[in-house]
Amino acid sequence: MLALDLGVFNKKSHVPSFREALTWTTVWVSISVIFYLLLMFFGYELHNLSNLAGIQAKIDQFHHPIRISGLSFDEAKQLYNQNLSLEYITGYIIEYSLSVDNIFVIIMIFESFNIKQKYYHRILFWGILGAIIMRFIFIFVASALIQRFEWIIYIFGGMLLIVGFRMGWTFFTKKDEDKIDPHHHPVVKIISRFFSVSSVDKGHHFWVRENGKLFITPLFIVLILVEFFDVVFAIDSVPAVFSITRDPFIVFFSNIFAILGLRSLFFLVNNLMGRFHYLKLGLAFLLSYVGLKMILQTMLDLHIDTRLSLGIIIGILAVFVIISLIFPEKKEISLKV
Repeated sequence: MLALDLGVFNKKSHVPSFREALTWTTVWVSISVIFYLLLMFFGYELHNLSNLAGIQAKIDQFHHPIRISGLSFDEAKQLYNQNLSLEYITGYIIEYSLSVDNIFVIIMIFESFNIKQKYYHRILFWGILGAIIMRFIFIFVASALIQRFEWIIYIFGGMLLIVGFRMGWTFFTKKDEDKIDPHHHPVVKIISRFFSVSSVDKGHHFWVRENGKLFITPLFIVLILVEFFDVVFAIDSVPAVFSITRDPFIVFFSNIFAILGLRSLFFLVNNLMGRFHYLKLGLAFLLSYVGLKMILQTMLDLHIDTRLSLGIIIGILAVFVIISLIFPEKKEISLKV
């Protein structure tokens, strides 16, 4: 699907219109919903479950909030599939929502380096490929650690609470902490130590050879920064999905489907900058909720119904989207005398 999207339908570097971005965003969300339906009917195949004992083993291993005692295999399978699909779609909504904040940072990186919009596509292409590999490693390593050392859940939950509080604090204080300094950023300094950077615009190339010497271009530095910030955001977003499910496959799928739709969502958000300015505050509440849920579930051995969590998450996002529409951001008007 990624090969078709980036290698066939969007092969040429261009600036997608709002209509094109909206169309592709709809396509990717629809594909993600289709996968939700597949899990609803065939989720048990994910772990090759063929009997009640196998289903119960996975429920115990990944702490699914369901009970199958007294049910037949078909009934247990249906309940297991339903819960698995709900965990996936809830994780997907969390990840896709948090992607918006990631996109704001990517936009600032592009603007800081004065990257031409027609090259956005190329950077996002390689950025998405790198993100898939890094998320795969991060998710399955984290899952293995959680299953071996359950106290790591408290660390993840605490991190989410801190990030949620910090995000809310910066929203109200309007600090410029998210601005990217293209010359003094630590990642840029490290890259400059090991590579010679070309100061000449080399179009869409990531590296060039001049007089027998290899140079990297500013475009390559921007790609590294995009990958770096994806890792930073993964530290927040992946634990957030682990608060919904501990099944690494469901965490991985919810992340990957959100990442696959990141390119089209980027161009859509780029066209709607400022329209949903209260959404960042909503994301702060969302992270705080999932962090608290993660800690309380582990500490008190609670089993919060997945449907309830899904309703709360959608409710939080909907409230702040509506608030953004009711109270649009006031633009400063400068009068020249």
